[in-house]
Amino acid sequence: MELRHLRCFIAVAEELHFARAAARLHIEQSPLSRIIKELEYRLGVQLFERTTRRTRLTWAGKVLLEEARRVLAVVDQAKASVKSAAAGYRGRIRVALSDGIPQARLAALLAQCREEEPEVEICLSDVTFSEQVRGLNDDLFDIGLAQSDEVGDGLMAEPVWFDPLVVAVPTRHPLLSYRRVPLEEVVRYPLVLCDPKVCEGFWQQLQRVLGAVDTRLTIADRVPTLDLMMALVAAGYGLGFSSLARITELNNPDVVARPLAGCPAMLTTYLIRRHGEPAEQLARFIGRVSPEANQALLPDHSSQKEIA
Repeated sequence: MELRHLRCFIAVAEELHFARAAARLHIEQSPLSRIIKELEYRLGVQLFERTTRRTRLTWAGKVLLEEARRVLAVVDQAKASVKSAAAGYRGRIRVALSDGIPQARLAALLAQCREEEPEVEICLSDVTFSEQVRGLNDDLFDIGLAQSDEVGDGLMAEPVWFDPLVVAVPTRHPLLSYRRVPLEEVVRYPLVLCDPKVCEGFWQQLQRVLGAVDTRLTIADRVPTLDLMMALVAAGYGLGFSSLARITELNNPDVVARPLAGCPAMLTTYLIRRHGEPAEQLARFIGRVSPEANQALLPDHSSQKEIA
């Protein structure tokens, strides 16, 4: 079994359509079919169930898909490590990011790493929370930052950053009469919410907030990114939720950030890693992500103005 077999298999498994997979790989469909048949022959299993109407993975195919992705990820990381060494780096920390990390916090952290240990390469991967957990368990990442602490056995989650949860409101909306908006009033309007599959940790924390009201939600749309949420809010499709830091970064003139009334709701970002004593380079990185170290690097937002 060769790497080309795995790359072709992954393309077909993700597209579930041989013609689309062939176009994605920039090859003809006939050689792609031969490669898949050769792979099935070498493994002695059927990987796909094919009919005139559809193609779908067998159970063996689903198992191979997960393993193939892991193998290619390791190969890609090996290539990256060699290139890093050739470029003069003497260490590498692989960081997985999920749920959207405020750019100001991330930029401050990376700047400190570059200043204190310029010979250590910081490699960032933007993945879903489920992918982050799998990657940490499989040693594809060294550390993760996400908004969920539901990591399971083998991993530990430490709260490191705390950001106010705010409501994104379009300009000239009735709720702008409130300086702090009651949640009961927010849920009376359509909502533009994050896609739970993409922003798993953020959705878990938001659910706990929304669970405080006994009202059926009207969901105008579910979106994979904050940029799209802000565009739909600005267009009047509904109200959205995010951290104050991330909404401030986008600075959309047609969206106003309002805090919730009552006890301030906070979004927690967790540092996630494997159990055990970390290596020295990784331990120093963890120290820089601690709440105290990160707060010292950030400007004071205690009197930050709302977006107008």
